[in-house]
Amino acid sequence: MSIICGLPLLECIYCLACARWAWNRCLHTAGHDSVTWGLATAEEFEPVPRLCRYILAVYEDNIRHPLWEPPGGYGINPDWLILRKTYKDTRGRAPSYILYLDHEHSDIVLAIRGLNLAKESDYQVLLDNQLGKRKFDGGYVHNGLLKAAGWVLDAECEVLKELVEEHPNYTLTFAGHSLGSGVAAMLALVVAQHQDKLGNINRSRIRCYAIAPARCMSLNLAVRYADVINSVVLQDDFLPRTATPLEDIFKSLFCLPCLLCLRCMKDTCIPEEKMLKDPRRLYAPGRLYHIVERKPFRCGRFPPVVKTAVPVDGRFEHIVLSCNATSDHAIIWIERESQRAMDLMLEKDRIMEIPAKQRMERQETLTKEHKQEYKAALQRAVSLSVPHAYSPPSEYRTFDESEDVEKYNSCKLSSESSVGSSGKSKSKVSWNELIERLFDRDESGHMVLKKSHRDDW
Repeated sequence: MSIICGLPLLECIYCLACARWAWNRCLHTAGHDSVTWGLATAEEFEPVPRLCRYILAVYEDNIRHPLWEPPGGYGINPDWLILRKTYKDTRGRAPSYILYLDHEHSDIVLAIRGLNLAKESDYQVLLDNQLGKRKFDGGYVHNGLLKAAGWVLDAECEVLKELVEEHPNYTLTFAGHSLGSGVAAMLALVVAQHQDKLGNINRSRIRCYAIAPARCMSLNLAVRYADVINSVVLQDDFLPRTATPLEDIFKSLFCLPCLLCLRCMKDTCIPEEKMLKDPRRLYAPGRLYHIVERKPFRCGRFPPVVKTAVPVDGRFEHIVLSCNATSDHAIIWIERESQRAMDLMLEKDRIMEIPAKQRMERQETLTKEHKQEYKAALQRAVSLSVPHAYSPPSEYRTFDESEDVEKYNSCKLSSESSVGSSGKSKSKVSWNELIERLFDRDESGHMVLKKSHRDDW
């Protein structure tokens, strides 16, 4: 075609596509990802800087004699530290982690460190995945992270079960950074579905905070577990936005220009609606907290603002071309900026002089708003035709909704389960059956409500 027309037609189209991609990427900033989100409150964001310090404590060889503690220390009482597992203990099957019994905040915390660039085993966990390799609970998850989470749960199941039963009013929190965030998210996923493993722990007691999260689960799972899993992203962090399979990046180091060209064409030509309908595509899990501290075309850092939402579309889809894309991934910077944001929230509350009673009422209102936002996200996923997504059961459901309700309630976790259900749900209740259950006929043949149901009415 190009030779016949005398013009390099295909080359011109390719260059225009690349130019459009470059133009959109240069103008895209981190603030665009959360521009429509609401502001987080001090009550819901309070655990984040504290858990960041717990994760940093995993890097210490001796918590009683720390070498790298941040200003103010780790906030850990060494006597409350239950156990600490190193790479030697895990034999490379999972990153290092600690189990801490936080009596001050009524919390049982399992904190997992991030990727160790000097450990080959961490790369093996990260690269043990292919697109659509592992089906799980009606969706897809990262295979290597799921296996690492399974190993941790098998190793600490008895200890966790004992702690959960001894402290029934304590929450169980999984926290991790980078690679550890994916393992923590998978742990929350497994425990939330297999609650019997930890003494039938209530779902409301299970929490997960994924700091600088890896994209580890499909969109339907990411939204469905937003009531349990929370992800924290600092400004331009690259990892939650890296949709390209990481194994392809490592395999393509010798042909990186080819990879970039293919990525350019893919982002330019494939609409987001089509990406949402790919059931194998992985996303950052749960509710998202976005710490924004820089503004476009301005120098320096500004007072950090924390935005939060349970988004379905526009869920950190595009990489931000920024010199801070890698530094914003560091746990040290995330801890520092999250603490700054928390201090600003508390200072604003002190200025407003909110009484304790109003604080409790605000906490209750916040819980209701989160539940409403969670249900709205599930419904939004259904409206966008996200694969294997379904609406939550309504409080006043009709008989026509019974099939969707059963699908919602019958979703069971299995690491080897297939996507969706192979069989149909139970049949709907017919009107004739309903009438026979509720009414009888009198001597004249008229319908009369059964005596057993009159008291209920």
